[in-house]
Amino acid sequence: MEKPLEIRWHGRGGQGVVTASRILADALLREGKYFQAFPEYGPERMGAPVKAYNRLSEKPINIHCGVTNPEIVVVVDPTLFGAVDVLEGLNPDGVVIANFPDSPLKLRELLGFHTGTVVTVDASRISREILGRVVLNTPMLGTLCRVFNQVKMETVLEAVRSQFGEKLRPEVIEKNLNCLKRAHEEAQIG
Repeated sequence: MEKPLEIRWHGRGGQGVVTASRILADALLREGKYFQAFPEYGPERMGAPVKAYNRLSEKPINIHCGVTNPEIVVVVDPTLFGAVDVLEGLNPDGVVIANFPDSPLKLRELLGFHTGTVVTVDASRISREILGRVVLNTPMLGTLCRVFNQVKMETVLEAVRSQFGEKLRPEVIEKNLNCLKRAHEEAQIG
């Protein structure tokens, strides 16, 4: 990996986008990778669009600026389509991963993205069924793991346990892990 691989997360305040980015960073650290994880938001309120970023490499990362040309874009909230340019700066052969209840082909049509890879999963439905409410960060991490071979799924599961260990009850952590695993299985790639 010459240039660091860059990921941009899109969501709304309170949806766990920053947490997802941190969990991924924790997993990368556990595997001895070099990484950066940082959010981009101002005085926005709950529900306002937010971005978070990851940058990773096998070698030390010497750049300290925003991510402008990501290889992967993860869209946690489908209401952002049309409200935010989620494809901005995405490499033509990049990957779009989205919480979207339909096929990758439908999302391609919606976005006008006819190159690269599109991955969809109904993370809202999965989390509602398992957790009883919509929690999007863990299912979207599972979906990312489906196409992202830079970190092992088991390491991401360990990072989730670690990040949530003192914040959530053990049964809630297990449900989050089940969301992650199910989204990994149900993700559609096209």
